[in-house]
Amino acid sequence: MGKMVEILREIGMIARALDSISNIEFKEVDLIRGQYLYIVRICEHPGITPVELADMIKVDKATTVKALKKLEKIGLITQTVDKINKRTKKIYPTAKGEEVHPFIARENEYSNRVALDGFTEAEAQQLKDYLERVRINIEDDWYHVEKGNQRIY
Repeated sequence: MGKMVEILREIGMIARALDSISNIEFKEVDLIRGQYLYIVRICEHPGITPVELADMIKVDKATTVKALKKLEKIGLITQTVDKINKRTKKIYPTAKGEEVHPFIARENEYSNRVALDGFTEAEAQQLKDYLERVRINIEDDWYHVEKGNQRIY
């Protein structure tokens, strides 16, 4: 591929803009700094483990544990010890967490609608497919670095 197309800057700007919007809009439900991502995934996957959640969101385990403590403190989630593997915790939304989830989902649907304005359904699907391929390409490096390794340039 000739000159590299600079898509990561565009993706970064989109992500930061949406994150800023969400941080402002979700203050009224006590969510800050991307915590809404955790609530959505926990509501979609009740009983998920911290390791599974970290992998799903693509953040390190320490960041996930810290976010979970804050979410538990404000009463949006609960963590229980797994009955089979006592070293593993299972995460569940509380009733308060379940109440917040539709608000977050509504914001996500709106942001998707705004982002895809002027796209045909086929173009939107193609964009999703391309971005999925980009994520898959980057995932191996993420796993490699997340385990404490360095990438070779």
